[in-house]
Amino acid sequence: MLYVVIGGSAGSFPVVTNILSNLDKGFPFPMFLCLHRLKNVRTGFVEALRLKSVLPISEPKDRETIVKGHVYLAPANYHMYVTKNETVSLSTEEVVNHSRPSIDITFSSAAKSFGSKCVCILLSGANKDGALGMKAVKDAGGITIVQSPEECQVRTMTSAAIKATEVDYILTGDKIVSYLQKLKE
Repeated sequence: MLYVVIGGSAGSFPVVTNILSNLDKGFPFPMFLCLHRLKNVRTGFVEALRLKSVLPISEPKDRETIVKGHVYLAPANYHMYVTKNETVSLSTEEVVNHSRPSIDITFSSAAKSFGSKCVCILLSGANKDGALGMKAVKDAGGITIVQSPEECQVRTMTSAAIKATEVDYILTGDKIVSYLQKLKE
């Protein structure tokens, strides 16, 4: 089984909603979204994504079991780890790259837990969070995809990842959707 892990910040919301609205209802892999968001706003974000998503989406509880075809959104102000025993773990450890949730933490845990079975996607954002996690995924044999910096509303995040490692693909948002639609078990 593959595991799809997506990170993003400023400017990533339209790309994420495009992905979620264009996947098949039978998409066979779990997906993890680590998106920077306001830590004090606890409602509205997952609800907005649900309006666009053809897949079930939720903010996981600590130690929740991972299910195929489900989308897990890192809760506001929590780091989200994915584990080898197919669960999600939440943490309130210190911020990383000025962020909690940190994309680096989610990507690195996916690299450690799933290695070559990980498809890691980094979208538009205003800081370097995700670059080191993307390198960890690449080093573990996973697939690394970065949204084309030219298309990003804010290209700092994607440019940092391209500098940190040799990513497999640099794609527009629409091409990312096409790539995910073609994934097979």
